[in-house]
Amino acid sequence: MEITEKVAYLKGLAEGMELDTTTKEGKLLAAMIDVLDDIALEMEDLKDAQAELGDGLDAVSDDLEDVEDLIYGDEDDEDDEEYEELDEDEDCYATTCPTCEETIYFDESILEDGEVICPNCGEKLEFDVSGLEEEPSDEDGDQE
Repeated sequence: MEITEKVAYLKGLAEGMELDTTTKEGKLLAAMIDVLDDIALEMEDLKDAQAELGDGLDAVSDDLEDVEDLIYGDEDDEDDEEYEELDEDEDCYATTCPTCEETIYFDESILEDGEVICPNCGEKLEFDVSGLEEEPSDEDGDQE
């Protein structure tokens, strides 16, 4: 039930109870119901305005996406190809930024620094690799 419907129900109760608006208590209750009615109508107007703003924001967002596509073209696809072309011998790591949720790629030298700065939003991601054990490579194994 909407707030305006609840206020209308209260008005109906007051009329059904034959609320005497000549007494102090009756005047107070009638005034309170009128204030509640005004508040309910204002809230309804605010909800409508908020929905209208949301629709406008969606339209602007869609237009901005079109402009970005025109200006930047398929650069995002080119970025993905760069990471696919990385040398197979070089270790490449990826993580997701908790702030902007973009994927961040970095190599072992960045891993040794213990921090990565997101190129998209500038968020500083720190991690501790000192507790991680290195896996022995085949070169350190038994040689015959």
